[in-house]
Amino acid sequence: MLNECIEALNIKSDGTYVDLTFGGGGHSREILKYLDGGHLYAFDQDVDAKANAESIDQRSFTFIEANFRHLARYLKMYGVTSVDGILADLGISSHQIDEADRGFSTRFNAELDMRMDRSSQLTAKEVINTYSEKHLQDIFSRYGEVRNARTLAQAIVAHRINQPINSVEDLKQILSRYAMRGKENRYYAQVFQAIRIEVNQELNALGEVLEQSVKLLKPVGRLVVMSYHSLEDRPVKNFIAAGNIEGEVEKDFYGNVIKPLQAVNRKPIVASEKEINENNRARSAKLRIAEKK
Repeated sequence: MLNECIEALNIKSDGTYVDLTFGGGGHSREILKYLDGGHLYAFDQDVDAKANAESIDQRSFTFIEANFRHLARYLKMYGVTSVDGILADLGISSHQIDEADRGFSTRFNAELDMRMDRSSQLTAKEVINTYSEKHLQDIFSRYGEVRNARTLAQAIVAHRINQPINSVEDLKQILSRYAMRGKENRYYAQVFQAIRIEVNQELNALGEVLEQSVKLLKPVGRLVVMSYHSLEDRPVKNFIAAGNIEGEVEKDFYGNVIKPLQAVNRKPIVASEKEINENNRARSAKLRIAEKK
């Protein structure tokens, strides 16, 4: 949905824009084509993304090696206090999934890692081997919507008493006993998603960057967010509708809803059948666009 994202930003050639999730650099490279006198700041905490960014040699581009939850602080370091547009393509990037040794994918056997920022301390292996049964149940239920979260948490804790769970295959062997027949891959994906979100504190970071985006956007500046599951989409939808991720509506003295953003599209934009056929990950993508009042 590259074209839809770029169109949604409503780019001005001399504007200032932020790509919160540089990844392979596809969105950033496309934004740069539209800039003439403007500037793009791209964030990513992944060292592979940094390597990708080094191939862009343009004065209108600045790569910032940091989690996007630090958006405002890093922009301030560059003297930027307001921007014309912010783009976020949430979740895990394709290159992270395809790198076997990162431990993100159930397709490859590797050490349980799942860190987007390789300098951070918390890994998937530590989560699985040290979290309490109650804590594991909570993240499986909250972040993966796993139907038998309690049973699975009990099984993991019982297993690790005798043998640590170090690799993707170690974990899948346990999961296979609790997955519905014929739906094993979906079950694995739910559990791995839950662990990944916990390791990288993704939903906390999302809430923080949404709050900062409102303060940074200029009037009629655009916030463009693409999400891939309801846990990401829901807080974005709520924030646009009510100005907070909980979706709690607040009104002024006259009964008007207090919210800094106005939705541009009433319903999220989804991928075409053609794009889904070319990229299966696009099947779950939802694009929301909002404009600063």
